[in-house]
Amino acid sequence: MIQTESLSLNALDGYPLSATLYRAPAPVAHLLIAGATGVPQGFYRRFAEYAASQGYSTLTLDYRGIGKSKPAELRGFVMDYLDWAHFDLAAAVDLHKDPALPLYMIGHSFGGHAFGLLPNHQQVAGFYTFGTGAGWHGWMPKAEQIKVLGMWHVVAPILTRSKGYLAWSKLGMGEDLPMGVYKQWKRWCRYPRYFFQDPDMQGLAERFGQVSTPIVASNALDDLWAPPASRDAFMAAYRNAPYQARDIDAKRGLGNIGHMGYFRPAAQSLWDESLAWFASLTAKTSGT
Repeated sequence: MIQTESLSLNALDGYPLSATLYRAPAPVAHLLIAGATGVPQGFYRRFAEYAASQGYSTLTLDYRGIGKSKPAELRGFVMDYLDWAHFDLAAAVDLHKDPALPLYMIGHSFGGHAFGLLPNHQQVAGFYTFGTGAGWHGWMPKAEQIKVLGMWHVVAPILTRSKGYLAWSKLGMGEDLPMGVYKQWKRWCRYPRYFFQDPDMQGLAERFGQVSTPIVASNALDDLWAPPASRDAFMAAYRNAPYQARDIDAKRGLGNIGHMGYFRPAAQSLWDESLAWFASLTAKTSGT
């Protein structure tokens, strides 16, 4: 039985966050999970428990405005989408790093965007992300393009106008999202290379180019939101990092993966692959 501990974590700007530590009985490394947009930390519980059972003391968190880190009322809640990386994940890195053991990170979707935005990414010895892509509808299959464009230009404007935030839960697609997240996400999804092509976001490419941490990006062939072409368009920004792209074929017996199936129990073989990769990095560093 893995022991868990609920933690209160202050973001770098002081915002109070909810986090959970899954303690490994005999830790060989620390692991931080950088979740997807609108996905609460509880979604990653099974993966975190499994990683802890394999020796990785694992930390999950709810970004501000999400899960147990959201305010009593989302209407009027002011934040920037990238606060999740600049302040929230950065504080989790500072909390979870340990001079005696390596720190690794698992990303999911937005998590792959966040890593290049961290002011302290150099503290992470290896980064493995699932389902990270550029978000542009043009990378998606035709039927999904139509659905996504309808969501951005018809359904979401109606929901935000009436609620003052994106009532994402009404669509069965995750947690409700603060208005700032909605507006920036919608804007960046207009571009084939996401926020790198936004004229208002100068300097991001240079920041991603400073990352030298080894990275693996795995995307399922049936991930309609982040197929491999979308991944390649975004992950090219990590141009100076040792990088591997992996395509996951559901025909391996994993069943349907889509955009969310990476962290469901049927995907345990993917978990094993990511943890084995971290172990290989540890072995290289220790010279064993």
